[in-house]
Amino acid sequence: MSATETLRQDHIKIKRLEKIIEKCYKDLYSGKDIPLSDIEKIHYVISEFLDSIHYSREEDSYFACVASYDTLKDEIRKFMIEHEFSRRIAKNIAKHLQRWKAGEDAREPVARFLRTYCVYLDDHLKKEEEFFSRAQSDVLSAEEEREMYEQFSSVMAVSTKIETLMGEMEYLERQSWMIS
Repeated sequence: MSATETLRQDHIKIKRLEKIIEKCYKDLYSGKDIPLSDIEKIHYVISEFLDSIHYSREEDSYFACVASYDTLKDEIRKFMIEHEFSRRIAKNIAKHLQRWKAGEDAREPVARFLRTYCVYLDDHLKKEEEFFSRAQSDVLSAEEEREMYEQFSSVMAVSTKIETLMGEMEYLERQSWMIS
């Protein structure tokens, strides 16, 4: 496997999360009850998988390596801005979720920011897939791909965290609100 393929595998996991987020916000808008603990799990997976693992792989390794060739820098800058946008959406989900847990009716802003996150993911992942194809064919050598892959794989704590997060997603996928 290569670094690019690892990031593409991350995208497959993120698409699973996107389906969970979509079902959640649609159910919230239609007045159905979703346990707040499940919405907290969604936010946890967003924060821990996308931000702490996936974006870190891209920002700290992949983008840095691609940018070192002085190509695709404009695309990388745009992705960095989008990643920050993603973090701000996630902060708003957390903020309104806390209000809701405190007894305020924050169903609508939670649903709105979950929907915003879902729309963001769909657009962002498509653009990154195109970027990965260009980087893989035009910029990165097989050796660089292998070195980054080894770096991604060498951190045992990340592998353990990914397993835990995938368990959280499987839990969410099995919930009655998700199946109905």
